Amino acid sequence: MATISLISKIIPLLSMPRLDIFIAGLVEDEAFSTKAMGEGFAILPDTGKVIAPFDGIIAHIMEKSKHAILIQHQTGTQLLIHVGMNTVSLKGEGFKTYVKNGDRVKKGQLLLEFDIDRIRQAGYSTVTPIIVPNGQDNVKRVEVNSTLCKPLEDTVLRVYY
Repeated sequence: MATISLISKIIPLLSMPRLDIFIAGLVEDEAFSTKAMGEGFAILPDTGKVIAPFDGIIAHIMEKSKHAILIQHQTGTQLLIHVGMNTVSLKGEGFKTYVKNGDRVKKGQLLLEFDIDRIRQAGYSTVTPIIVPNGQDNVKRVEVNSTLCKPLEDTVLRVYY
């Protein structure tokens, strides 16, 4: 589970509980590897759960495919959590959502569950990009820490607004 806290004009996203964190540029999907969608990082999840990284509002959830969630921080900054590569093709199979568009959520709240084995059996990767989408006027800069991070201690992403 990631944690985000508001400090001054920075939103730092701490590293995940595992060390399987890497730059989104290394993801096999071109939309993420070229950063066409935004700046961020990716994880290889060890559990099939997406937990709210901060208090916020569900700005958008892919209701049919259930594979991606856009959550908005109190500053207006949005964060996209995209479960797996090409998992939209599963049309929601193996995914269960616990929230809907417009819901207010609390840090640590379960947002969705996904079946890692089902995704892999279908031939898809579970690599999960977590990005700050492009086009947010309030975002001045996004920094990704590309060094090995200590789980739940080191900051892997900083959003300046």
